[in-house]
Amino acid sequence: MNGPKPNLFVPALIGGVVAGILSGIPFVNCLCCLWIIGGAILASYLLAKDSTVTLRAGDGAIVGAFAGIFAAFVRSFLSIPFRAVEFALFQKIMERLSEYMPEAPGEWKDAFSLGAGPISIAGFFLGLVISAAIFAVLGALGGIIGMALFGKKTPPPAQGTKHETSQDTSHSQS
Repeated sequence: MNGPKPNLFVPALIGGVVAGILSGIPFVNCLCCLWIIGGAILASYLLAKDSTVTLRAGDGAIVGAFAGIFAAFVRSFLSIPFRAVEFALFQKIMERLSEYMPEAPGEWKDAFSLGAGPISIAGFFLGLVISAAIFAVLGALGGIIGMALFGKKTPPPAQGTKHETSQDTSHSQS
């Protein structure tokens, strides 16, 4: 990258918030990985649009990774209010399955009910750290894709200009 470094924070924040919201809403979050990659592509687009310097794939990877980390935070905090809705829905599904499978062992029902309970603070932060790591990798991938699509290309140096100049100089010396 030549010249001053572009501001990565605002594009990464915008891309991360969009991806975090879309990946945190139940029934929309089934495309979670795609939302993270798309948010990173959006961050790369915003970075390239406002940049006056030539950007490389590494710049896209950095802004994408930051967008992924922001998305993990937004998704984690957005999922808190939806947790109760998901818990109630999960309980209804398990009740319906119990009606159709009366011979299922009691341990099977207990095992499923354990995973749908309230989450502890330690579990929340562990999930946040794991999500941030995964989302950073997916964001870096999306940032590279976005920079390939939207990054400013530097024009190649004029090939014939230097070559002709050196030939003209050699002919004039003879």
